Amino acid sequence: MSEKPFLNRKPPLTVSKSEHAKLIMIAELSMRASPAVAEELLTEMERAEIVDDHTMPVDVVRMGSIVEFRSDSAQNGRVALVYPHGADIALNKVSVLTPIGAALIGLSIDHSINWRTPDGREHELTILNVEQPAKEERLVLSDSACGQTLRSSIHHH
Repeated sequence: MSEKPFLNRKPPLTVSKSEHAKLIMIAELSMRASPAVAEELLTEMERAEIVDDHTMPVDVVRMGSIVEFRSDSAQNGRVALVYPHGADIALNKVSVLTPIGAALIGLSIDHSINWRTPDGREHELTILNVEQPAKEERLVLSDSACGQTLRSSIHHH
């Protein structure tokens, strides 16, 4: 009988210093439009270990990472974790402001976490592989994220 290493416990998270600040800002700006997911993202950021960008481990899910996972429904998936403006489910680009996106950020290979779908069902995901985007791509991702989030929050409030 095998025991799950994180039974009723969330696995450790690692987040880079620059992404941590941006993700907190995005969650706070999204509190009105998506309170449940924004709260979940803030909770995850509160418990994350924050590291300098240049010491961020390569096997950790961060913004722009391509993540392969297995779900408890015996499905495997492969998605890119993106900021809200870059989300496109048809291209497997999942926003960090979705239940699955907030669950993925900061996890390492072989870690499992439970997440809740909008209809209330709970699922477990296990990270199988993490691929990081090129450094240039990460800069474009992060610069456009802040501007887009600020613009959309100004228009919606």
